[in-house]
Amino acid sequence: MSKYIGIRISDELEEALTNISKNTNKTKSFHIKKAIEQYLEDLEDYLEGLHILSLKNKTYSLEEVKAKLGLE
Repeated sequence: MSKYIGIRISDELEEALTNISKNTNKTKSFHIKKAIEQYLEDLEDYLEGLHILSLKNKTYSLEEVKAKLGLE
């Protein structure tokens, strides 16, 4: 099921959105949806990274990994 969300954007952002929509023959809604999807995916990755870093697990350098795996 789809939901409707209304937002206010600057004139500059609206102009850029209009131009990219014309150049790609895709709707403004298409580009807004894709931008939101990408942002949320990036944010989830970032938050997961912060969580992993907060666990304070031992980290290994590339050189240490190569040595341990006998790749040198």
